[in-house]
Amino acid sequence: MSTRAHAAMPPSAATTTAPLPLGRDLAPAPGVTLVEGGADACVYAGHADQVEVCLFDAGDSAGTSERRLPLTERAHGWWFGFVPGMGVGQRYGFRVSGPWQPGHGQRHNPAKLLLDPYARALEGEVTWGAPVYGHDVDAETWRGNPESPSRLDSAGSMPRGVVVRDGFDWEGDRPPLISRSESVIYETHVVNLTKNLPGVPAHLRGTYAGLAHPATIAHLKGLGVTAVELLPIHAFTHEPALVQRGLTNHWGYNTLGFFAPHAPYAAATDPQGVLDEFKGMVKLLHRAGLEVILDVVYNHTAEQDRHGATLSFRGLDNRAYYRLDERGQDIDVTGCGNTLDLRHPIVCRMALDSLRYWVQECHVDGFRFDLAVALGRGRGDEYDPDHPFLVAARTDPVLSRVKLIAEPWDVGIHGWRTGQFPPPFSEWNDRYRDSVRTFWLSDARGQLAGESGHGVQDLATRLAGSRDLFGTHDRGPTASINFVAAHDGFTLADTTAYDVKHNLANGEDNRDGTEGNRSWNHGVEGVTLDEDVLALRRRSHRNLLGTLLLSAGIPMINAGDEFGRSQGGNNNPYCQDNEISWFDWDLEPWQEDMIATTRHLLAIRRDHPALRQRTWSLGRQVHDDGSMDLAWFGADGWAMDGGWHDPWSRTLQMLVNGAWLGRQSVLVVLHGGIHDVEVRLPDVPGLTAYRLLWDSVWERPQEAGAPRPPGPVTVAPLSLQVWSADDAT
Repeated sequence: MSTRAHAAMPPSAATTTAPLPLGRDLAPAPGVTLVEGGADACVYAGHADQVEVCLFDAGDSAGTSERRLPLTERAHGWWFGFVPGMGVGQRYGFRVSGPWQPGHGQRHNPAKLLLDPYARALEGEVTWGAPVYGHDVDAETWRGNPESPSRLDSAGSMPRGVVVRDGFDWEGDRPPLISRSESVIYETHVVNLTKNLPGVPAHLRGTYAGLAHPATIAHLKGLGVTAVELLPIHAFTHEPALVQRGLTNHWGYNTLGFFAPHAPYAAATDPQGVLDEFKGMVKLLHRAGLEVILDVVYNHTAEQDRHGATLSFRGLDNRAYYRLDERGQDIDVTGCGNTLDLRHPIVCRMALDSLRYWVQECHVDGFRFDLAVALGRGRGDEYDPDHPFLVAARTDPVLSRVKLIAEPWDVGIHGWRTGQFPPPFSEWNDRYRDSVRTFWLSDARGQLAGESGHGVQDLATRLAGSRDLFGTHDRGPTASINFVAAHDGFTLADTTAYDVKHNLANGEDNRDGTEGNRSWNHGVEGVTLDEDVLALRRRSHRNLLGTLLLSAGIPMINAGDEFGRSQGGNNNPYCQDNEISWFDWDLEPWQEDMIATTRHLLAIRRDHPALRQRTWSLGRQVHDDGSMDLAWFGADGWAMDGGWHDPWSRTLQMLVNGAWLGRQSVLVVLHGGIHDVEVRLPDVPGLTAYRLLWDSVWERPQEAGAPRPPGPVTVAPLSLQVWSADDAT
């Protein structure tokens, strides 16, 4: 380290360290490993001159009990050593001395207490203020000179890592192992789902224990979903800009540690209890036959860009953990200030170790990877489906056996990569969302103004599993995670009630959140008492939900859409830990009807394997009588031909043939026109009768109709019907 660099650092950083003694040439496992008489501590700091492990007494948030012990052994950038007396319950962190050379990406500062990236539990929260920044900042604005190191000690403002036991009484827990074709995902938030849920005791609401309470499980099982996909539960903190506005990060996409469950989501107050409560949640959900999928954020951390705080990775080895340019500044393809560099073997290993930990120690069943393109950017910053991380996840004997779901985009150049992830990854299908919303909402609104729409060709492609996106590498329809709403964007009800976003509560003058909602307010923006408008909105809601649950692929329901939850038009409530986000379970009759409809549609999907295809239906003849595995018809009952290219076409019939597999066939009739239409149910070989299972005109499901032969039926404006089709006599 240069003399100039020494002079720029606080005095403690310039201390000359003695030559390291001869010792082990291989480091122990990262983090803290309990051994007889104490623990082995190990952390990666490849450019450091000295690393100290810092021990604290329980309850000492000020840091006055701190005891520092240098790690005296080093191998390949790993610093490690035996810490006598370090055991379960020990609070700890690290301090790292080394070069302060921001232009070269080095930002070591021993005045800053750093979290262990491998900590299994965290206690306390970041107290936002000048001490947690590695560089000098103004005490009020927290902005300053990123080139000048701070001398303020951060121990009194930082959470601690806590040593915990991995052992847990799983009572013979086994994963449900639900096949992808049988899966129905319910994307939810630990707090939002249970904060006001009747039947859950007050002290368990908004917690892991509340999510596993019998009242919560009864709702999930009653719907017929097979998995909960939880918004991030890795330990996280709040962005300083939100704290200054009096808000918090509610969604959790701001990770502090990839191995620790977020403690505020637990009813338990001690770190060991937090971990055990999370495991207990998984065990009880498994016992009910429900899988647990975690939304994980390995693309960036809570430290933001070089103007951000020094909490862990930046102080350990900024050059190793983050993508930097030649000036030492962050390359941001996440929109969050920094991007973890999974090209570096240490960072890639950390992500893989974290994933394996959650599977092996916590028994989770899969992962949804936030901004997954960022994880696959290789040399030259281009996305590479053969990136080492993606190859490792696909081939790892543990990870390759759980569900892997990519959010197939980031905000960098060439960041949209839907359909380009390798098997066995499934992917969020944004093309599905956009096509379905366009057909039922924005094109329907356009008709009222005399405008043509987009026809039915793209909608048909989405209904059949999006083979144009996922047809390579033998992936099949289950590569597509179909959704019409998710946590990010309008709820399903809000797509029918708002033409524009209403995000003023977020404090960004309505600049945040997407403008491309493809929504339709049905003539009135927001809340209305007009029953005609409300009835039409409810029908559009049912059309969207019905299309989702009758399409090939894996359906994902945005939690609360089963009863028409609204966020008041806020399409980006990431900072709203309040009634905007919490579910209101004081349901009106129409909301009870919507729940009944969701249950009914999922029962239809469950009872008709033809809707749950594992392989592509390609319009092939499957029987000597001329039967096709998948056939498309217009309103006249004749096979679609030139109508595919007609932008005014608004009626489509999809016949999924199950008879050749010994199953019942299903006919889905979609009519996006604004007037009644006479539709002729197709007369095809092998099928002699149809039975109406559901009509989106129905406010509440009805009994299936009597069998009827092929022929004309009247279909209401903007409605969807599903018929069973067989050779019943």
